[in-house]
Amino acid sequence: MSTRLVHLVIDAADPSGQAAFWAAALGWDVAADEPDEAVAWPAGFDYPGIAALPLVFVPVAEPKAGKNRVHLDLASASLDDQADIVRRLRDLGAAPADVSQGEVPWVVLADPEGNELCVLEPRSVYRGTGPVAAVVIDCADPAKLVGFWSEASGWRVASTEPGFCSLRSASGAGPFLELIRRPGGKNGKNRIHPDVAPFPGGDNHAEAERLVAAGASPADVGQGDVRWVVLADPEGNEFCVLTPR
Repeated sequence: MSTRLVHLVIDAADPSGQAAFWAAALGWDVAADEPDEAVAWPAGFDYPGIAALPLVFVPVAEPKAGKNRVHLDLASASLDDQADIVRRLRDLGAAPADVSQGEVPWVVLADPEGNELCVLEPRSVYRGTGPVAAVVIDCADPAKLVGFWSEASGWRVASTEPGFCSLRSASGAGPFLELIRRPGGKNGKNRIHPDVAPFPGGDNHAEAERLVAAGASPADVGQGDVRWVVLADPEGNEFCVLTPR
């Protein structure tokens, strides 16, 4: 039994607008634009795949409040490329953001709905990830959480350091999933969350039970009667166990 990380869900007041922004920001396509969700992923992407984590935007009425506990880090190939990415994002509607980062070599921006993102300076570890270097989750104890997310995502632990752990697909393709120790607890439902799913022939309810045994807990985000199972990781970060795919 196993699950794999299949996409990232982002709450949005305007899913269509957000999908258009992020597709242009990453050089991706808007793969779907329906009333209940809009999707951005790379041209020719075969979902679900390991080369990228698609972004799925869903309509949510509640406005963003406070800093997100999950954000995207974008890769750059050089300092000039980093500057070009920042300029392109600003032209698309991003704005500078202050998350008390101080003087750092990366640039912190917010997308048109206020979701924070970082444009990183060039780092060799992120060569070959594609435009998204990492999905970053703030947490209290990365070392305790990394084992759980390895079970849920199907990804291998790539690095463990004091206050930081990362995971990546066993193939070495696509972005990293990074857990970083940050002060402050979770406040309300995360506006960005990962979804996992069993492989074809699997059972998402059985997989949800397995993940609960590994430390997850059932979560209620007002989902009602749905085919997927909503859980929270050991630190309360919501995620969904989808039907097999």
